[in-house]
Amino acid sequence: MLTYEQELQQAKQFLLEHDDYLIVSHVQPDGDAVSSTLAVGWLLSRLGKKFVMINEGVIPKRMQFLWHADELLDMSVNRPKRKFDNIICVDCADFQRVGRTQELFSEQSLLLNIDHHPTNDRYGHVNVVLPEAAATAEILYDLLNSFDVEWDADIASAIYTGLLTDTGGFRYSNTSSKVMGIASELLSHGVNGPDLAESLLEEMTLPQIKVLVQALNTLQMTDDGRIAWVFVTPEQMRETGAVNEDLEGIVNYPRNIQGVEVGILFKSLESGAVKASFRSAGHVDVAALAQSFGGGGHVRAAACRIEGDLQSVITQVVEVVKKAL
Repeated sequence: MLTYEQELQQAKQFLLEHDDYLIVSHVQPDGDAVSSTLAVGWLLSRLGKKFVMINEGVIPKRMQFLWHADELLDMSVNRPKRKFDNIICVDCADFQRVGRTQELFSEQSLLLNIDHHPTNDRYGHVNVVLPEAAATAEILYDLLNSFDVEWDADIASAIYTGLLTDTGGFRYSNTSSKVMGIASELLSHGVNGPDLAESLLEEMTLPQIKVLVQALNTLQMTDDGRIAWVFVTPEQMRETGAVNEDLEGIVNYPRNIQGVEVGILFKSLESGAVKASFRSAGHVDVAALAQSFGGGGHVRAAACRIEGDLQSVITQVVEVVKKAL
């Protein structure tokens, strides 16, 4: 088993020895996925390498200010007409999380896997996986520092964005002394912390408010008050004009109720499946719960997709959570 430092060196060699990279992250990318993708792109641009950044799905509008965010392609709109031999996956807990972008991987492709999820199964030819890291952006901070590149406000803002979003504004238990030290250094490189916190964590769209109201009207709890959940249907999404990124943070509302150990957001999909997002107060490993349904994530935050109608999935999941408690 390689040490973290050895994994970083292997990743460095992978980036130096090859060219013409495809950089991908997970479907429905969040702040850490987007910022990590762009951070790798920034590094490759400094190394004089060719690369394409792509994802399955639209990146959140609030991330559009980041370096070259307009060059991060949406697979459904701007699909390249060729395949790639050198792949860099960031923030993907397992290979399936790359979604349809895997259709762009050549048969002989080599894959660099950079991630911080404890459920990551090291699916790459080269792996840099550090479950203790608060975000994939934290790993990229270390990787960037192994190169002779000069930090600027663009790359500092990307790394800061990943840390800020995956720590809930430096509030979650993954906010280590290392994270705060990195954040302090990034501020010295020109990051505007208050502006980023406002746009990424505080500001809400009107559809986001409307779908939140709809979700909270579905709130239910178990008799002992330890599990609480809400759900959102496709009809509610259409009625409110909400998009996927507008659902971010809703799962925290049932979780934040006093006495609740596990909060869940169920999103019913047009396909007939249901996406379940979990948040834990710490007594339940929701990553293990999500993994039992084919998903993954972190001890306190995880998600999975389950085939079935909404009510039957809710019943099934709540029973599993009860047993875990």
